[in-house]
Amino acid sequence: MTIPDPVFEWLELSPVLVVFVAACLGVIIEAVVPRKARFYCQLVLAEISLLSSVGFLVFNGVRGAWGPLAMKAVMLDGPAFVAWLALLVFGFLALLVFAERKINAGATAFAALASAVPGSATESEAIAQRREHTEIFPLALFSIAGMMVFVAANDLLTMFIALEVMSLPLYLMSGMARSRRILSQEAALKYFLLGAFASAFFLFGIALLYGYSGSFNLARIADSLGFSTMNRGLLLCGIGLMAVGLLFKAGVVPFQFWVPDVYTGAPTPVTGFMAICTKLAAVVGLARVFYVALGAERWSWQTLFAVLAIATMLVGVILALTQTDLKRLLAYSAISHAGFILTAVVGAYQNVAAGRVNAFGSIIFYLIAYGFGIIAAFAIITTVRDEGGEATRLQSWNGLGRKNPLLAGVFAFLLLSFAGIPLTGGFIGKWEVFASAWAGGFWWLAITAVGFSLVAAYVYIKVIMAMFFEEPDETVVVGKASLFTWIPVAIGALATLYLGIFPEHLMELVSNLQIFLR
Repeated sequence: MTIPDPVFEWLELSPVLVVFVAACLGVIIEAVVPRKARFYCQLVLAEISLLSSVGFLVFNGVRGAWGPLAMKAVMLDGPAFVAWLALLVFGFLALLVFAERKINAGATAFAALASAVPGSATESEAIAQRREHTEIFPLALFSIAGMMVFVAANDLLTMFIALEVMSLPLYLMSGMARSRRILSQEAALKYFLLGAFASAFFLFGIALLYGYSGSFNLARIADSLGFSTMNRGLLLCGIGLMAVGLLFKAGVVPFQFWVPDVYTGAPTPVTGFMAICTKLAAVVGLARVFYVALGAERWSWQTLFAVLAIATMLVGVILALTQTDLKRLLAYSAISHAGFILTAVVGAYQNVAAGRVNAFGSIIFYLIAYGFGIIAAFAIITTVRDEGGEATRLQSWNGLGRKNPLLAGVFAFLLLSFAGIPLTGGFIGKWEVFASAWAGGFWWLAITAVGFSLVAAYVYIKVIMAMFFEEPDETVVVGKASLFTWIPVAIGALATLYLGIFPEHLMELVSNLQIFLR
């Protein structure tokens, strides 16, 4: 048997390779660069690598470098291209928030010594020495590299490896908050344990699908449907187990239990990073598996996904109404948004199968519009402070509009976008999602989603009312943040406004790209 020589398209893979190599260099920096110089070395390296990756990606897009890469392990098609671009942009903005030190008295939001017992003498000594975890930057780069491979993976083994590469750094980063250390470590432990179970389900599903089809390649799995001599039970069990792993990452009910605790306990910059990047990677990866490999089995999963979408919107919206902590409120909001996105995933397949290629564009548009808003929102949360640090209690935001009308106005605008109010990117995103579900024949799901969207608006209006119509809490102040925080806030707000007024430019981009090559 002759084993062919491995072939890699280095230029086409350069967007991923640049990020991965930069992450490895970041590990070396931690070992050889003096502690005082590490912060800016890591920040500059990380941001330059992301910008360089964007440059390589655009160059490859212009020259039409589409198709299978790395011996068909990766597929660079329309969804992968847009997802890579979005991940790089959101990663760039999120790492700016990671770098904020001015608002924390010269230190980042990350623990001085994450391995120290909270409240111990070791931790106190590390704080006195003004230590900080600069390895947060290479960890984030490793996670972004894993996400990029995950959304473009063309076989299930590559997808599983990418899933672990993107997940393991997130488990670590979730437990590295400088304040509320025990809560942060509890969140990280819950995320790790539940994530490990989800990964086990995903891997078991891969094994069953391989047993049914005899291949890990998505296209070959699709070709085997209906022709395999293996028991159909292998296929259905494999679909179910793989769905568990993918829906867990997206925060879909009933696999959403990690979301509120992790969003609340993780450092707020990390929460903003996870809120969009993890969700974007999970949704695009989910669509790739079920559209490309399991499209012929849509009768086995479409209705199930529709029911889960309704359950997700119900749980997210109802529990968000009862929250008194702003980060936890946005966590349940993120769960409801996962339900809206899953609504589009269900309807979009029917449209893609019918040749309406703009259907998947509704999913990408929604994710991009939501991403700009959520990163800016969590960046704003880091600026509202009390004696204990970030003031995340909803009551602490009372009267913020009187203290800082501009900040409160921007935050209110972002909340209106999450609610789907016109002239915001969120409104266009929801409109496209509902239209996609309706055109796909799931009119009842679209109507249900519209109803939940109307109820969800109260969640955000409640926060706006507190900011502008309640008496201010005198113990709460708006901290003086640096440009590292204000740049993501400004870009997020302006992008939300632009996508609400001129959505056609992004829609044209995401609608005309090649959809899920095989």
